Amino acid sequence: MAQPVSSIRNLGPAMEAAFARAGIGSAEELRAIGADEGYRRLLLAGERPHFIAYYVLVMGLQGRPWNDCRGAEKAVLRARFDALKAAAAAAPEGRDRAIEAVLDEIGIIARR
Repeated sequence: MAQPVSSIRNLGPAMEAAFARAGIGSAEELRAIGADEGYRRLLLAGERPHFIAYYVLVMGLQGRPWNDCRGAEKAVLRARFDALKAAAAAAPEGRDRAIEAVLDEIGIIARR
């Protein structure tokens, strides 16, 4: 039986729901694709980019506490996060999702 995304250290129900909206339904699937691809899919699904959410995911997939990310390691992760954010924003599906997210936020379209 598949484990829920929330079984990964640091990830709770909100992240589990976000990953489900991005088409990632299990901890095994998330582990298989890794933090960068998982986070990229979140962004393409319309989730707002947030650096802490990204490094919490990275730390969780490594089995580490979220606040274990410091110094040079955090700087490297920030560069990876910025690259993921830029690539997702430039992708055609990312632009469409971003527009949908804004319209949803102001009440123009119904939430999925």
